[in-house]
Amino acid sequence: MPQSPTTNWSFQPLHRQRSGQFQHHVLNSVPETAVLTTPPPLRKATTTRRYITTRKKAKSTMKMLVVDTEEAEALNLQIEFEWVLRQEVHAILKQLRSILVECAHRFPVPLYDNEGKKTEKFILSVSPDQLKAVLTLTGDAITQADISFKLCKAPSQTQRTSITHDSPWKLQQVQDAANHLQTAINHIDDVDDSYHFKTSDEVLHVIGNILDALQRGRNSLLVPKKKPIEELIKGRNMKSLVPNLPEDLAVSFYLQSHKLIIAVYQLLNNQGTMQFDSRQAEIGVQWLNDVLLLLMNGQKLCQQLKDKISVFSVYKDFTVGSRSPSALSY
Repeated sequence: MPQSPTTNWSFQPLHRQRSGQFQHHVLNSVPETAVLTTPPPLRKATTTRRYITTRKKAKSTMKMLVVDTEEAEALNLQIEFEWVLRQEVHAILKQLRSILVECAHRFPVPLYDNEGKKTEKFILSVSPDQLKAVLTLTGDAITQADISFKLCKAPSQTQRTSITHDSPWKLQQVQDAANHLQTAINHIDDVDDSYHFKTSDEVLHVIGNILDALQRGRNSLLVPKKKPIEELIKGRNMKSLVPNLPEDLAVSFYLQSHKLIIAVYQLLNNQGTMQFDSRQAEIGVQWLNDVLLLLMNGQKLCQQLKDKISVFSVYKDFTVGSRSPSALSY
């Protein structure tokens, strides 16, 4: 006879299945608020030691790479230095000489196959008729000039004088600049084309001499020497004027930058104090402008080479043929 559904345990009410004889079938559960008492697994001590060892090894490797890089850079720097000494220095000196010889050809005096004695005529004036000079410039001298000017103490009176071929007015600045240019070219010619520079000091010495000569040459034209008016009045060039001027008057011709300038000075006695008044006229001279530009280009080229060599001059042990990076000073 089939069993009643009520006698079958699988059909018993749910609350009866959870109690009584069926309790041993129910799994013990842990409340969500319970605290775990099982400790977490311990880390192995070898893990930390292994990490430290790896880091030390990486640091050592990086240090070796840095040392290798520095030695490679030092070696490349020395190779470049040797190339500059053997090749580039001579190439720049040759280029510099071409510039300076071209500059010499612009001078109106005999210099490096320059025929010299170039003749030019100029008119310098200050209106209204305060000062006027019509002159001829031949080489480094004024060979002819007609000068007229009005005096400060007598503005209605015009003073006249002249310069003749028999007694030219010497412009010493032109000859001084030409002499300094000649010196600069001589410093280049003293270096044989086959000579091998061995240190940066050798190159810097030669470049320093050339730069010094070029600077003196430019200064001769840019900055005329200042003289007291008493010295101007008693100067040798004043004897070139015909007729001679009174003792309280002085005339001066000079170069400043690319200009030829005439200045007339008059001594004045102001209540026992000696003062002077002046008149001045100027005109641009093309060959002066060309000379100054070429001298400046020569200076720039020298300075560029000097700056490049100075980069290597910090390595005092650099010599041609020495390839040992250990000889460098870091």
